[in-house]
Amino acid sequence: MSLPLVTTLAAPQIEFPGGTQFILMLLRWIHFIAGILWIGLLYYFSLVSTPFLKELDPQTRTTVVPRLMTRALWWFRWSSVVTVLAGIAYWMQIVTTDVGNAQGNGFPASGATITTSFFVLWTVAFAIEMGIIMAPLPALHRGPVLGLIVALVVIGTAYLFLSLNEHGWESSRALSIGIGGGLGWLMMMNVWGIVWRMNKKIIRWTEAAAQGQPLPAEFSTAARRASLTAQVSFWLSFPMLFFMGAASHYIVLGTR
Repeated sequence: MSLPLVTTLAAPQIEFPGGTQFILMLLRWIHFIAGILWIGLLYYFSLVSTPFLKELDPQTRTTVVPRLMTRALWWFRWSSVVTVLAGIAYWMQIVTTDVGNAQGNGFPASGATITTSFFVLWTVAFAIEMGIIMAPLPALHRGPVLGLIVALVVIGTAYLFLSLNEHGWESSRALSIGIGGGLGWLMMMNVWGIVWRMNKKIIRWTEAAAQGQPLPAEFSTAARRASLTAQVSFWLSFPMLFFMGAASHYIVLGTR
């Protein structure tokens, strides 16, 4: 065996970048871990936990629900926050890089429009969705009807986001994450704005039922709203993950 080959095998070339590259890698790593926990729990609730709890008898449910859901929802809501905040911090760096490249090539560019439109548009999309789910109109809560409305809201929001940010300097990564991350922003607000609010009441009422108190009339309404919101987030997770993955691996938007 030749000496250069022995040297290569004995001392592999490994280098850990520092500075900004290290920070960006750390953000991505945190984003991945927290996202796996968050979306994993979403799939667990949608595919396993909710159907299982419906099969339990009322007495067993009063014991299981407070203990299970209190712990699971703690991890669910805080992993959503960490996922979104780490993702936004990473995305802001991408936008900053795009702005710098544009200005370096003589194009006027500012990240204010893309970031402002992101927060405003996707927050409005959540407000519309929440208004529909919280409305006392059962017809709006039927699966096909709600699904169609949410699909139109999401597609319209993504279209507006792209229309407001077609200046020629925005990269595919910035725009793709602007849509995928926007869906993540909406889903995080689903967690805190509807799912957690409804489940706090459900847990409190279930604990009271274990002490012999009757469940209030609004119990089924709160449970239905929480379930609908979780179902919406479940289906939104698929386009969300597509656009996050497409950011660097399936260039369909922007300049590169």
